[in-house]
Amino acid sequence: MKWNKYTIETTTEAEEYMSSMLMELGISGIEIEDKIPLSASDQSAMFIDYLPDLPPDDGVSSVSFYLEEDGTDHTKLLEQVALALEELRKTVEVGSGRITSDQTEDLDWINNWKKYFSSFTIEDILIKPTWEELKETDRDKTLIEIDPGVSFGTGKHETTQLCIRGLIKYIRQMKQQEAPKVLDLGFGSGILSIVALKLGAGHVTGTDLDPACLASVKENLKTNRIDANLTTFYIGNLVDDTKLMEKVGSDYDIVVANILADVIIPMAPAAFSALKSGGYFITSGIIDFKEKEVADAIRQAGFRIEEISRQGEWVGITAKKQQTEQEK
Repeated sequence: MKWNKYTIETTTEAEEYMSSMLMELGISGIEIEDKIPLSASDQSAMFIDYLPDLPPDDGVSSVSFYLEEDGTDHTKLLEQVALALEELRKTVEVGSGRITSDQTEDLDWINNWKKYFSSFTIEDILIKPTWEELKETDRDKTLIEIDPGVSFGTGKHETTQLCIRGLIKYIRQMKQQEAPKVLDLGFGSGILSIVALKLGAGHVTGTDLDPACLASVKENLKTNRIDANLTTFYIGNLVDDTKLMEKVGSDYDIVVANILADVIIPMAPAAFSALKSGGYFITSGIIDFKEKEVADAIRQAGFRIEEISRQGEWVGITAKKQQTEQEK
């Protein structure tokens, strides 16, 4: 499949206006390149623990879009882009507005990632994409089908696996008394929420910063035939949103968070508040050189660390909210 790539040279000030303009013309698959450093929320949403070393921001931005080379004459559409670009100059500084073109083959920004995701097991759990057939030898395993779409989370990353192993251990341990209630901080595709429910959790509540995650988790719950009434998902930041804290509540048996070290540190007190006494905080997303910093923050929030596990350069920490003397 061949595509024509068109790139507009513009300014960082105008890039959002430019994207909106292109979408109004029916163009999707828009790509923005600039040298603006990532914000803390962008960094956490993209699942990176340290920022790339960028050159200084020079105010220049490139906004690209793609049109399939399928015999369609795109001349009129490109003329509309040029006219809309000139109209935009009345609103914002668009820079040169120079448009260049290039051709690329087999550009499938929605589906190319699929070639890198195949089924795998974590203990007796099989995680597979929906497009793979279930093998006879896997029919005795707990099956989870996941398509992350625009949200992070296939389960294959080391940090997700560290969290899954923690859920396997503590949910199975707890459900001997009653089905535990789980809070998933940064639910993404819903992979950890689905694992928790498949393991026997009674209810899962999730929070995330990215509204796009809601569509992904809804689709993945449906794919796994999970009753949506067993879940509640919110968009917001539990660290500083008091209204969200009230909605989420404080009666959880397990809080799980596969996020960044720099997010876990300020979030540890919120996780502590959300848990019942005797509950567990299972977390990963911690690059090895930040292990001590995160562990210290978790202890400072009031937890006792139960275990630390490692996979590659990543660290998982499980901590317990101690019972008070009155509760013992």
